[in-house]
Amino acid sequence: MEVKVLGPGCAKCKKAYQVVEKVIKDNNLDVTLTKVDDLMEMMSYNILSTPAIVVDGEVKIKGRVPSENEVKELLGL
Repeated sequence: MEVKVLGPGCAKCKKAYQVVEKVIKDNNLDVTLTKVDDLMEMMSYNILSTPAIVVDGEVKIKGRVPSENEVKELLGL
């Protein structure tokens, strides 16, 4: 499974990355986590607001920081 956190590096984007990273570590998941701050790559996902969470190429959350429970649901826990 591949998870990407899209965002330019603002406080909300960093927090979103931390939440996703914590869920992955706490549950010992085999997930590739990537932070994407390249504007052209972010635009390829057709999002207008960040942070955005992309799971296996599909945008799941955009424009807000997810809760740990939301991330667990996205990752099938």
